[in-house]
Amino acid sequence: MTERENIRNIAIIAHVDHGKTTLVDAMLAQSGTFRENEQVDERVMDSNDLERERGITILAKNTSLDYKGTKINIIDTPGHADFGGEVERGLEMADGVLLLVDAFEGCMPQTRFVLSKALALGLKPIIVVNKVDRPNARPYEVVDEVLELFLDLGASEEQIDTPVIYASGRDGWASAEYNPEQPNGDLTALFELIVSYIPCPDCEDDAPFQMLVSNIDYDDYTGRIAVGKIQRGSVTTNMPLSICRHDGTVAHAKATKLYTFDGLKKSAVDEAGAGDIVAISGITDINIGETVCDTNNPEPLPFVKIDDPVLSMTFSVNDSPFAGRDGKFVTSRHLRDRLFRELDSNVSLRVDETDTTESFVVSGRGELHLSVLIENMRREGYEFQVSNPVVIYKTIDGVKCEPIERLTVDVPDEYTGAVMDGIIQRKGEMTNMTPAAAGYTRLEFLIPSRGLIGYRNELLTATKGTGVVNSILEGYEPYKGDMSARSRGVLIAWENGTTITYGLFNAQERGTLFIGPGVEVYEGMIVGESSRLEDITVNVCKKKHATNTRASGSDDALKLTPPKDMSLEECLEFIADDELVEVTPNHLRMRKRILNTSLRAKAESRKKQQ
Repeated sequence: MTERENIRNIAIIAHVDHGKTTLVDAMLAQSGTFRENEQVDERVMDSNDLERERGITILAKNTSLDYKGTKINIIDTPGHADFGGEVERGLEMADGVLLLVDAFEGCMPQTRFVLSKALALGLKPIIVVNKVDRPNARPYEVVDEVLELFLDLGASEEQIDTPVIYASGRDGWASAEYNPEQPNGDLTALFELIVSYIPCPDCEDDAPFQMLVSNIDYDDYTGRIAVGKIQRGSVTTNMPLSICRHDGTVAHAKATKLYTFDGLKKSAVDEAGAGDIVAISGITDINIGETVCDTNNPEPLPFVKIDDPVLSMTFSVNDSPFAGRDGKFVTSRHLRDRLFRELDSNVSLRVDETDTTESFVVSGRGELHLSVLIENMRREGYEFQVSNPVVIYKTIDGVKCEPIERLTVDVPDEYTGAVMDGIIQRKGEMTNMTPAAAGYTRLEFLIPSRGLIGYRNELLTATKGTGVVNSILEGYEPYKGDMSARSRGVLIAWENGTTITYGLFNAQERGTLFIGPGVEVYEGMIVGESSRLEDITVNVCKKKHATNTRASGSDDALKLTPPKDMSLEECLEFIADDELVEVTPNHLRMRKRILNTSLRAKAESRKKQQ
């Protein structure tokens, strides 16, 4: 075994919004990756449109920088539990991790998840207490919390004896000692620690080539590109390769082009050696988790087990009266091809066919995981409809079990009672209650995953928008019993037409509207939330009839309450079992599965008789 002294492979892991991507920005800038006059966006690693809009990282990405002759390959990973599959496969390429923890928030559910994965792989950690310039920062307490978490997760003595560094990714400085005066320094201390503490990759230079594919890139000209860390040997352009498939078969291909990561770009090279992270093009049907190796030694490498999905939804062809108006891709063949194509790079996703060609069951790690797929598809021009998310049960030792989440809620002290009541009604059990910051309390619960569906909106209402909620899968426990469904019914359009102020004015007395005047609706479409438990059919297209004493335009003075604008996630959380969300490039519409009013009433009465 030889060591590649001039290479360090690190993954940056943390809970969502603790500053991973911002810190990478500063590291790239200070290492001279960009020209002095180059205009660079903030969060330059978040290249996907959705990542930029939401301010979150969705896809694990690779970059590299040069520090005093040492190449530091960096894998920037997501912080949301829903994209845990991206974290898991990113860690496969690393030899060490930077564990970022917010100096105010401290350890959060995802901190536990990412650290447990890193420790299980035996990676060397560096604790980076980030955002120490925040008001109310409590860096020393946070370090104690992190070390307790290490003990909790059964870390080895060597892993617990990890260095700590204090940093501000936004301002671009790091220091081995916490200085509340916020020094105007740089990230030299962090770079030096990475080079001295993170191990360089152990490599077998003379052994046959072997690389596990941890990511898939795509290029319009060269097609699919396999990304991974070379475990042993070396690879050259035009070298013949063997691909060890998941099913045990071996295929053959050729490395037509070879790239290493150089800053934010891929640089073409003729040869790459063990320990480096490379991208290989020329293998048309390569998949994540497969092994690329020397043709004379086709030995597969084990791929990290990706956690199972916990939520599923049904994706089906749009059959509403407005079907085909917006989308470019509307048929079941289009839908099927797109969903199965997603499996190539989205390792946490599962797609199952149903007994009809019109519908597919799509399973993922959470609502955000599935909603990002839906949003990407609608932006690409797809038109389809989706059901409400339902949890996936498991039978363990003959007992029906359901996924349980560890839920953390940071809430102002005056709302703790309301939050606790709401969660206990959803079968949650409180495990901890600690003061967070001034006037705030941190509540921890174990709650069934199905109890969290639709909960975020309820929490924001109960806390007047001040509560912050985070959750992560804890495990499976026996079924907790039936849970009360949505507490209110919906307002349903009675006929096809265009909404009129007069009809909406009468309807708004029955609940909260989701649409304003001048909107096309169809029979069975959901136009609002009822103030009662039952569904109410309303005529939002109703016009005021003109008489001798009243002109038809005299309703212009009617005052409408502004409609509630529903995001995609809110729609998915809101709908019940007998409802769907119609997704098109330009519209999101909620609707009943049975659109016809009389047929729906008959179905309801039959259901009550059963």
